[in-house]
Amino acid sequence: MTPTPVPSEVHRVRIRASGPTARLELDGHDIADQVASYQLVHAAGQAPELLLVLRPNVNPDWEGAARVVVGEDPEPGPAAAQFLAALDPAETERAVLARHDLQDGGPNEFTRALLVQLAEWALGKRQPGEPEPVAG
Repeated sequence: MTPTPVPSEVHRVRIRASGPTARLELDGHDIADQVASYQLVHAAGQAPELLLVLRPNVNPDWEGAARVVVGEDPEPGPAAAQFLAALDPAETERAVLARHDLQDGGPNEFTRALLVQLAEWALGKRQPGEPEPVAG
């Protein structure tokens, strides 16, 4: 992430994290639906910095003074390689074989289900070892 500093202005920020989700408020306005990810850094003796990575096609309408750093996504290759290297092949195979969408009979169904499974894990929808939710 390459931060792009904005002039040193301060905003009131509130973060209420609950498991994999968080409520983000900037000057009393909920902005969680506009943010893909965030990172809060606070070094001793310095003002905290909040790094916001916005969702694609977001048109933020913020007003006020804050020190906000907006970053650019890095090249995905190294992160993808690290993610894939950390996976247990047997656990991955079990997860893919247990998917409801594997049994569609279409061409390349295992590979399609594998790619969907990896994308879901990468996005944090389910972590390796968690069962697929039952449709109901």
